[in-house]
Amino acid sequence: MIAALIRRPLPARPVAHRTVARPTLLFLALAAAVLAPGCQSMSLGSLGSSCIEAIPARRLPPPALARSKDDLIETSKARLRQRPQETYMLDSGDVLGIYIEGILGELDSVPPVNFPEDASIPPSIGFPVPIREDGTVSLPLIAPVYVAGSTVAEAEMRVRSAYVNGGILLPAGESDEGTISDTAIIVTLQRQREVRVLVIREDAGGVQNPTDNDAGGKSGSGFLVDLKAGENDLLTALSATGGLPGNEALNEAIIFRAGAEGSAEFDARVAAFRRQPIGCGCRPPLPDPYGPGAIRIPLRFYPEAPPTFTEQDIILNAGDIVYIPARDREKYYTGGALGGGEYLLPRDYDLNILQAIAAANGELGASGTGVGGISVFGGGRNSQVFPPSKAIVIRQLPNDCGEVVIRVDLARALTDPRERILIQPEDVIIVQYTVCEEVANTAISVLPALLLRGTL
Repeated sequence: MIAALIRRPLPARPVAHRTVARPTLLFLALAAAVLAPGCQSMSLGSLGSSCIEAIPARRLPPPALARSKDDLIETSKARLRQRPQETYMLDSGDVLGIYIEGILGELDSVPPVNFPEDASIPPSIGFPVPIREDGTVSLPLIAPVYVAGSTVAEAEMRVRSAYVNGGILLPAGESDEGTISDTAIIVTLQRQREVRVLVIREDAGGVQNPTDNDAGGKSGSGFLVDLKAGENDLLTALSATGGLPGNEALNEAIIFRAGAEGSAEFDARVAAFRRQPIGCGCRPPLPDPYGPGAIRIPLRFYPEAPPTFTEQDIILNAGDIVYIPARDREKYYTGGALGGGEYLLPRDYDLNILQAIAAANGELGASGTGVGGISVFGGGRNSQVFPPSKAIVIRQLPNDCGEVVIRVDLARALTDPRERILIQPEDVIIVQYTVCEEVANTAISVLPALLLRGTL
């Protein structure tokens, strides 16, 4: 019986068909999409950004390109200061020290000596006598003497002549009873006249802070500055209030002359101009945004437009206003994979799109092959193994002439200078992933979970 059982054929066992898990199929599909030919050609326009019409950066017309700041030339600092006077010329506001023995001072007395607090001014001798608004000095026993426009030595000669011609003093070498020798007159400069100006600065007063990308706000500081005659110029006023404009200010200074008329009418014209509707064309620019009586002093300029201001333009008079405007509008904005933010552009050097993304803490290029991003413990070194390689730049055209949308291939920009466009104020940079990069990052992110579950 046992032998019969042995000879009986065994029943056929069904062959088990192994099924492939659904997560494995998903991963294989993702991998196939990554490795498929032509994946790298899938760009921003493939899915969500298909409605954005953009011009490739390497095909931009010249009007849409930013002008390089490397072409800027610094204005000579010597042009911001008036030439020093060889001899000091008197005028109203000066205070003279005058001693006239027996008239403005006792006989046989020592004349008073004044030691000023400013060490740059020598001591003066005599009693203080101011030069009045009409340029004259008032002295005892004689009519007012006109001394404006003369040197100190010439003023002494005019005072002496006035007393001699009035019969109060005798000419040199003569003497008589009841008269005084003219050699007893001393005229010195006791205090120089000063010019009071107002300096309004919307910067940090020359303080440099290039690491603060959120800088550029208006500080709104103001100074009342008294400038001595002969030193009442733009450079001296800036030096007394913090130095040349800092990184937060424009490369120019504006001087408003005291007593300039027409400011109210100018404001009304500008308001009426802005109320007009804009047609299909561009809005014409204002002839001068600062109005009448304003003198613009550029601190940097392009070679084709050298500054034409003169020495008289930078000399300040009483009541003048020096204005240092902020460049709070010279910013660029970010979005997309970079996240929302605003950043101040450098004032004196260029910033291309790669540098702008780096300044916004964005990723540029892959740091490895992607293998390091695979970890069964999750995470990897970065949240995304493959960084975004596409960017859209929305650029405003001047004079409200619309905008242009630019497409930049960040991967190509690493080697092609034509893609590294310069960023200019009001640019909006939107960084996005290509479809290929999103698929690859998704595949890398799900692979550790699949390995742990043993579905691969």
